[in-house]
Amino acid sequence: MQWKKWTGIALLAIGFNTANGQVTGGQHAFEFLRLSNAPHISALGGINVASPAPDIAFALQNPALMRPGLHNQLGVNYNNYYSGIHLMNLGYGYHAEKIETSFALGVQYLNYGSFVQTDAAGYEYGDFKASDFAINLGASRSYGQHWRYGTTLKLAASQLGATGATAFLADVGVLYYDTASLWTVAAVAKNMGFMAKRYNPGNPAEPLPFDLQIGITKRFRHVPFRLMATIHHLYTWNIRYDNPADRTNPNLFGGDTTASEKSYFADKLFRHFIFAGEFLIGKRIGVSAGYNHLRRGELGLKERQALAGFSFGLALYLDKIQVHYARSYYHVAGAYNEIGFNFALNKLMGLGKTGDNIRWNADYGDIFSNY
Repeated sequence: MQWKKWTGIALLAIGFNTANGQVTGGQHAFEFLRLSNAPHISALGGINVASPAPDIAFALQNPALMRPGLHNQLGVNYNNYYSGIHLMNLGYGYHAEKIETSFALGVQYLNYGSFVQTDAAGYEYGDFKASDFAINLGASRSYGQHWRYGTTLKLAASQLGATGATAFLADVGVLYYDTASLWTVAAVAKNMGFMAKRYNPGNPAEPLPFDLQIGITKRFRHVPFRLMATIHHLYTWNIRYDNPADRTNPNLFGGDTTASEKSYFADKLFRHFIFAGEFLIGKRIGVSAGYNHLRRGELGLKERQALAGFSFGLALYLDKIQVHYARSYYHVAGAYNEIGFNFALNKLMGLGKTGDNIRWNADYGDIFSNY
């Protein structure tokens, strides 16, 4: 099949890129755009671009996943992140039947709280606040019987005291699905764009957090289980942190250190992968688990990694509302708990004749209903 061919080519491509090892975070502006946008995503390892689950959050991971079956679904979550950071995500889907296009609106907001402003000598000059937000608008259409494609336009802004930055970005995604064998395969290029306003106009623009991702999901026909794999940072091979603790000094009298001769091939390879699974108990309950090897490698302590990199989740699917819970382990210092709600607005409220005119109450069914 064609998608198997292209998946193989993409995997080979990352093996021929010789970029130097580095920490993946902290090198770009608007890094918050990499954060999970919902508990369901967090439970599956933090990134998922190919899940057929009936959750509007996935349409903000990959615009091609927006479809008529997510019409009039509203997803909301507001959680306390680490160190008093407050994080809010909102997603809404609407299908425009006349133009055969499905739209997704997303809002992401982080409030980092207040900080004490000091000079180099430590003298205090009051407080300042910091925050980030992004507004996303995506559109998706079908192509043939097995394909969907879509794009998302983003306006991202960051405020740090009296200074700030603004950027315009875009995601482009494509999805292949096979209803006979219950496969979904997707590819997404994320956060392509430019900075319209810099933190410091006198400096060059900071790079944006571009990523190229591929996702695969398989539902087993006679077992209520989805198996998923997501491959990220496809544009560079070595994303392993070059840890000074892994270096050796062969010179008896000192001098420059040299890197260890270990290649760390397996570690470098699996830092590109996130593995996840979801067990479906009837039509009402979903139990999820994920493993993010990059997160475990960068945040787990060498002496005690514990559950760093693992995440777990629980979903409750009711007629009018979905409830999602996730528990993600970043570090031995503690896990991060999230809860979110998805509402079927057309089942919760009616808009009379106006609702009929805008197809508010339309139920289009879901192409992934048997997934």
